[in-house]
Amino acid sequence: MSAARVALSVAGSDPSGGAGVQADLKTFGALGAYGTAVLTALTAQSTRGVAGVHPVPADFVRRQLDVLLDDVAVHAVKVGMLGSADVVRAVAGVLGERGAGPLVLDPVMVATSGDRLLDADAVDALRTDLLPLVAVVTPNVPEAAVLLDAPPARAVQECVDQAEELHRRCGAVVLLKGGHLDGGDSVDVLAGAGRTALVGRPRLDTTATHGTGCTLSSALAALAARAPAPPEPTTAGWLPLVEEARDYLQGALAAGAGLGVGSGHGPVDHFHAHAHAGTAGRTTS
Repeated sequence: MSAARVALSVAGSDPSGGAGVQADLKTFGALGAYGTAVLTALTAQSTRGVAGVHPVPADFVRRQLDVLLDDVAVHAVKVGMLGSADVVRAVAGVLGERGAGPLVLDPVMVATSGDRLLDADAVDALRTDLLPLVAVVTPNVPEAAVLLDAPPARAVQECVDQAEELHRRCGAVVLLKGGHLDGGDSVDVLAGAGRTALVGRPRLDTTATHGTGCTLSSALAALAARAPAPPEPTTAGWLPLVEEARDYLQGALAAGAGLGVGSGHGPVDHFHAHAHAGTAGRTTS
């Protein structure tokens, strides 16, 4: 029997289960990867918003990573909420030295509710210490603007320009998520070596959007972990995984309202493909 393919989430905790480490582990399981996690922060939050953040000290984040990687072979990593420059540098230091498969960075800066989740000082550390290690970075429109120190894009072509510019600056494949734009379709831009591709799906009328960014990036990490070889660091290398991850998220968004969880922005349904078959919560391979 072959060993499990392991994905690692380095992110904060969400008590409501829709975002952060909880969303990542559900996504890993739904897509057939074995989930592991290193916590960077505890949050007091619900579907209504974030009421408080309690950071995990950088030294303890580093210790979690070292102890885990001493024991477990990790095939892909998703990095989410880091919160401070010290934690960014701690994560970059360990992963840069030890490696753990392709690294997917969701540069969590602002929650769907509008709450700030990344210190201003950490943005520079993200650019200088972590981005050079990343295979794919998945900013939304406001996050891409912060990384580029530019106004937020207002149209798809502006997203294309910003995604290509961010790729030129950091070298990573860039998946710029266009959910903040208007229009009948939600269009993401994938920019990397070789070409730029647009990945669109019909926009859904739903309030069950809590954790969409976490879910998409962790889906990419799960699919990369399960791939027979690391994807080539090009648009063509990552495009099939992006298409599959977007299909998974589209189904999770469509089914989210049926969960009836919370009174604010509810979570997506991470196990939407399994629930009707009576297999909710099981992993597949």
